[in-house]
Amino acid sequence: MTQLTRRLLLGATGGLALGAPTLFGPAARAANPPRRGGTLRVSVDQAVSKLNPLLTRVNPEYLVAELLYSALTRLKLDMSAEPDLAESWTSSPDLTEWTFVLRKGVVFHDGSPCTANDVVATFTAILDPKTASPARQYIGPIAKVSAKDDTTVAFSLSAPYADMPVMLANTCAKIVPATIVNGGLTRLDREAVGTGPFKLVSFEPERLIVVTRNDAYYDKERPYLNRVEVRVYPDPTSEGSALIAGDNDLQASVQPTEYARLAKANGVQALRVPSGQFCNVNMGCDQKPFNDVRVRQALALCVDRLAMVDLIAEGYGTPGNDSPLNPAYRFYSELPLKKPDIAKAKTLLAEAGYPKGLTATMIASDRPATRTQLAVALREMAKPAGFTIDVQTMPHATYLDQVWKKGPFYVGFYNMQPTADAIFSLLYTSNAAWNETRWNNAAFDKVVGEARITIDEGRRRELYAEAQRLMNLDVPSIIPVFFDLLAAQRKWVEGYHLHPRGAVFRLDTVSLGDGAPRRG
Repeated sequence: MTQLTRRLLLGATGGLALGAPTLFGPAARAANPPRRGGTLRVSVDQAVSKLNPLLTRVNPEYLVAELLYSALTRLKLDMSAEPDLAESWTSSPDLTEWTFVLRKGVVFHDGSPCTANDVVATFTAILDPKTASPARQYIGPIAKVSAKDDTTVAFSLSAPYADMPVMLANTCAKIVPATIVNGGLTRLDREAVGTGPFKLVSFEPERLIVVTRNDAYYDKERPYLNRVEVRVYPDPTSEGSALIAGDNDLQASVQPTEYARLAKANGVQALRVPSGQFCNVNMGCDQKPFNDVRVRQALALCVDRLAMVDLIAEGYGTPGNDSPLNPAYRFYSELPLKKPDIAKAKTLLAEAGYPKGLTATMIASDRPATRTQLAVALREMAKPAGFTIDVQTMPHATYLDQVWKKGPFYVGFYNMQPTADAIFSLLYTSNAAWNETRWNNAAFDKVVGEARITIDEGRRRELYAEAQRLMNLDVPSIIPVFFDLLAAQRKWVEGYHLHPRGAVFRLDTVSLGDGAPRRG
């Protein structure tokens, strides 16, 4: 066990308070029918910088996009797909042709009808590299999208793909009007024209986003709320205090260091669910020193993963093993958990040409705070092996602009994805939407690509096991810990379920019960 202590870690990251773990399940729907009306105040910990639903990147942006827009499908709690704009779908026997039938009578917020032509235009934009949508490499091997009639959309694929309905629920695959696609998507940077359960009232990215009930929503029962206010808090302590005071109703994400305080607060329900969400340390495999696999392997051997769960996740998580899959995923393959081996790490560094060690600068965004905590913990764990790591923390907006997908050594933070292919294709294949490590491993690309088009489940399991083995061996990024998802709400909030995906919120199913404050 490493000698790194909580006191050392917290001293280096600002001295946050610690609390004992408390486990609560998702909130259950009350026995009575949902009460209609009211204003729900939701707090988030980052600015909502992107309003365009095809370009969203972080959870607060996903939340707002979900309020304002609809996709063809959406994710249930078990990660399976259910209808959204599409009321049904079918596939050819070989899974290369998929047909989606749209709901009739759906209109956009500007009153224009939502038809198959809008779906075709949206996916044409997503698949256009110039749009730079994260969904482009994520939604499946789409060769062509066409409209058979006003309510029928056909997807022709370049290879079989069993996950198609699930992947069309992607956070960046919301349907937008064809007129806006053709006239210029920049219009969506400042206004929202969706078919979602709410309509945009006001947009202040770093302070407050307000939406109101869409009376023309396709489900006449939902949403139950009249209004939602998304309030941005840069400080987790003040965010938690606002929930305790009743100023807010729901806190979308809670830091591990705040969870115990909220769980003990009168009138607050703490929420927790296991997930595949993780922090990692991305290493640029295309430049020194991390282009040498021995350097990456050496750093990985410095990590005490069990200690990381305690130090970074406050016990609300599980150890990682340098693969983005954990037991929450269907095709997870267990490998022996790596243990600290400082002697071997020193040997690998020497073989790589660094017998006296090496110095590197690691960047960590200040959101969430676990990024900096992880960076500081790794810095201390790696010192005995000869790594001298300078940890630099910066504002999240600056990190996104200057470091994300560009830097050689930084801490990432990612939600669980619905499938193994989704997380591999988002982060680690050579054509990944967010190819941060530039690992570009041909063998890995091959097995992931074959798994994507393989129908036989046994063979898919073998292929995904090999993909995990390759990542564990080559270490394009260090993944030391997975987080349980943590949130909190006032007890008058009904119908909210913390989703393991981390980027799905479904606030259209939420209502306010007895004791909720009346707000204008």
